[in-house]
Amino acid sequence: MSVNTATGTGSARASTRWEHFPHDADIGVRGFGATREQAFEQAAMALTAVITDPAGIVAGGKVEIACQAPDDELLLVDWLNALVYEMATRNWVFGRFAVRISGQDLGAQAWGEALDSARHRPTVEVKGATYTALRVAQQADGSWVAQCVVDV
Repeated sequence: MSVNTATGTGSARASTRWEHFPHDADIGVRGFGATREQAFEQAAMALTAVITDPAGIVAGGKVEIACQAPDDELLLVDWLNALVYEMATRNWVFGRFAVRISGQDLGAQAWGEALDSARHRPTVEVKGATYTALRVAQQADGSWVAQCVVDV
């Protein structure tokens, strides 16, 4: 399982991180954060990490993304699929995210750059986020988890 940790401000509860979890021929992406927004940002980072090392992405250009869904879980799938769409149509990769959620409306910025096959060395193409292992929940310690399986 791949894991990356970036410590947030405040306490251990403010820790943000992403990880991958195994699933047959596909791969699971999971984000953790002190807020629902941070968990969504980290799930997006895990999505990027399926393709390439996020540390190698220059966050030079910005894309605005908006989604709306009736619940948090469908909102996560819509968010990740919006990123997959932007990566595919622009031939970009993203390495930094800022998510705002109000009710069931998500507004976000994703920073990245054009995919450079020699430099980014993409491993697979993500076709889309699925409903498999879909979960967005606040945990007992107050932190959030956002996860699903992506089709590769």
